Amino acid sequence: MSSVAHAHGDDGHHHHHHDDDGVELTPATWKDGKRYAWLLGLLIPTLPFLAYGLVELTGVGLFWFFGPILVFAIFPLLDLLVGLDATNPPDSVIKWLEQDRYYRWCTYAYIPVQYAGLVFACWLWSGGDLTTVDSIGLALTMAMVSGIAINTAHELGHKRASMERWLSKVALAQSGYGHFFIEHNRGHHVRVATREDPASSRLGESFWAFLPRTVKGSLTSSWELECVRLDRMGARHFSLKNDIVNAWLMTLVLFGVLTAVFGWVVLPYLIVQAVLGFSLLEVVNYLEHYGLRRDRREDGRYERTRPEHSWNSNNVASNVLLYHLQRHSDHHANPMRRYQALRHMDDAPQLPTGYAGMIVLATVPPAWRRVMDRRLLEHYGGDVTRANIQPRKREQILKRYGGRGTAGAPGAAEAAA
Repeated sequence: MSSVAHAHGDDGHHHHHHDDDGVELTPATWKDGKRYAWLLGLLIPTLPFLAYGLVELTGVGLFWFFGPILVFAIFPLLDLLVGLDATNPPDSVIKWLEQDRYYRWCTYAYIPVQYAGLVFACWLWSGGDLTTVDSIGLALTMAMVSGIAINTAHELGHKRASMERWLSKVALAQSGYGHFFIEHNRGHHVRVATREDPASSRLGESFWAFLPRTVKGSLTSSWELECVRLDRMGARHFSLKNDIVNAWLMTLVLFGVLTAVFGWVVLPYLIVQAVLGFSLLEVVNYLEHYGLRRDRREDGRYERTRPEHSWNSNNVASNVLLYHLQRHSDHHANPMRRYQALRHMDDAPQLPTGYAGMIVLATVPPAWRRVMDRRLLEHYGGDVTRANIQPRKREQILKRYGGRGTAGAPGAAEAAA
C-alpha cells in the first residue's frame, strides 16, 4: 500500500459525519456549474442507438461509425470551442459534494445503458441487414462505449463500497479488461511515473511501442499482485476468489451467452470492440504521465506522488465525458476523492488540449513528439535528464535535448519542488 493512500485514508468516510457539522457545509451559496453536465457522460453508452437512429433518419451508412466520429472529431472540436474551466469547488463544500448521491447515480446509470446497447448491437450484427463495413463501423462505435466504460469502472473501482467495486467489474466485462482495476489501484497508484510502472509512458516511447508493453505489463503485474493477496488469505491462485479469474469469467460468460443467443456471427465483432476498447484506455494511460518522473528519496523509496507527476487538462467537453479523469493530478494525490470534487492544480503540467484531441495526436508519433517533447522539456526547465526516458533511446534523446538549461537558473519544476 502506498503512503499516499494512508495519508488520505479518511477520504472515503466523510459521509459518516456530515450531520454534526452540516450547518457550515450547506452549499446554498455555491452552485455546481457542471451538475447536470455529468449526465452527458450517459450519451456514450447510447451510441449504438444513436448510430442506428441516424442511419434510419438519413439513410447514410457512414453513421454506423458515429462513435469514433463523436470521440475523435466532434469532441476535439468541442474542447477547442467550449474552452477551459479551471474553477474548483471551495474546500467548504467538498464534503457535501462527495456525499451527494446524485453524482454516484450518474456513474451507476452508465452500466444498464451500456449492456442494453451491447445486446442491441448483437441483434443488429446478427440481423443480416448490415454490410460488413456497417458491422465494422458498429464495432468501432461499441469500442468507444467499452473503452469509456473502463473509465466508469475506474471511478467505481477506487471506492471502498463493495457494491461499487462489483459494478466496476461488470463495466469491465465488455472489454475483457477485468484485471485493470487490480493493477490500477494496487500497482499504478503506487508506482506511477516510475520506470517500474507499465502504465506510465516514457519520453521517446511512441504509443505503438507503449501499447504492447503496457498490455503485457499490466497483465503480469495484476496477476502478481493478486497472488500476493491470495497468499495472505491462504487461498489457491486459481480459484473464484481470484479477482482476475472471476472478472475474466464474467467476460467469457457474457460473450458466450451473446454468441449462444445471436450466433457465431457476433463473436468477431465482440472481440474487435473489446480490443479497441482497451486500446482506447491504454492510449489515455499513454498521455496521462508521458515522460514525467518521480525521483527516489535518500532512503531509496520514491517521493510521494505530487501534482507535477500527471498531465492535466481543463477542457470542459472531454472532462464532462470522462468524469474529470483529466484532473488526473488530484486523482493521484487523493485516489478516493469522487470525480465531482476533483480539482485543478496550478503546478500540474497542462496538455495543449483535451484528451480527445491528444488521443488522435498520440496515434501519430511524429506529431505527438513535436507537440509534447517541447512541453515536457519546458516543465523540467530544459533539463531532459529529469524526465522518464525510454532506455533504448536514451543516448539519442540526450544528444538531441541534452545539457540545455542545466547550468542556468533552476527551472520552474525545481522551484515548485
